[in-house]
Amino acid sequence: MPLTRGRIGGYDSERMAFGFTMMHGDQEIECQISDAAMDELAGTRGTASMARQAQFVALRDAVERIASDIYDSSPVVRGATIRIFTKHIAKEQS
Repeated sequence: MPLTRGRIGGYDSERMAFGFTMMHGDQEIECQISDAAMDELAGTRGTASMARQAQFVALRDAVERIASDIYDSSPVVRGATIRIFTKHIAKEQS
């Protein structure tokens, strides 16, 4: 079952990742996409941290599709965070 859109969380400078949530029914699933993965998806490099939210919004449909695919293809672990890295982007674009 594909995940549906949740809420935008924001940028985590410690993890160098942008957080958001997806929904599986009424269960909220925490998700993150790394800076490198978001830049790879956008075809750019070195986006400033203060521009990450705008970048996420522009790429949101693609990012959420990847998160949903990861969720569907791996065992469900309650409370786990779905993390998107560059390896997921290269796989997506093949």
